[in-house]
Amino acid sequence: MKLPICNFDAKNAVLCPQCEGKVEAGSLTKADVEASIKLAQLAKINQHIDGFTLFSCKEIEGNYIISLAKNDIMIIRQSRTLYRLLQDQFQAKIWLVEADENDKKFIEDLFFPTKILSINSVWAPGGVQKTKAVVSGKWTPRFPIDTQKVVQIVKNARNLDIEIEFEDKRA
Repeated sequence: MKLPICNFDAKNAVLCPQCEGKVEAGSLTKADVEASIKLAQLAKINQHIDGFTLFSCKEIEGNYIISLAKNDIMIIRQSRTLYRLLQDQFQAKIWLVEADENDKKFIEDLFFPTKILSINSVWAPGGVQKTKAVVSGKWTPRFPIDTQKVVQIVKNARNLDIEIEFEDKRA
């Protein structure tokens, strides 16, 4: 398992002076540390998690955005049990995204498993960039993804103003 903090620190839930220094310097967040410790604990009982690579974790308004390697996300998405195991470790909703991805892929990951038909960016007067994502289907009260949370996450994580629209506007 590869983590932002030392594996020893993650397994023992105590930071060494080097990792503590990274947190104080701001190169690691408390969410990085928290996610690393939780994954290390889960790795003891699940062999799939033991092979994961955690790049970072951000906590945005009670939501955890977990950046993992592409293969790790595919493993989690193929197993509802594994996803629930991860979700149960965090006191808030987790969002799985690929590490080092572009803005388009980041938005698509947040909407998984819903299909995004298009993501377009336009420059408004004054140099402001606006992004619009068109989601497949139509919005219903049972739509599984909180679009307002997605807007907040994209704004805080990527500094993008996003507007979400549904393909079929009749609700």
